[in-house]
Amino acid sequence: MATAVTAPIEGKVLQVVKKPGETVEENDVIILLEAMKMEIPVVAPAAGTIKEVKVSPGDSVESEAILALIE
Repeated sequence: MATAVTAPIEGKVLQVVKKPGETVEENDVIILLEAMKMEIPVVAPAAGTIKEVKVSPGDSVESEAILALIE
């Protein structure tokens, strides 16, 4: 079962750090968001492999939106 990576806050995607197929450890930065003129790192909630990234740089996201899936 895949683990969802969600946005902690409403913001804009600045950078997708990890791509599908890459392995991650818990707390690795996957995506950088910009919110309130600050960079907010979105980290992996668990170790695994990035299955899918659902956003691209420039996308606006709501709080709790699913940004990526980890298997």
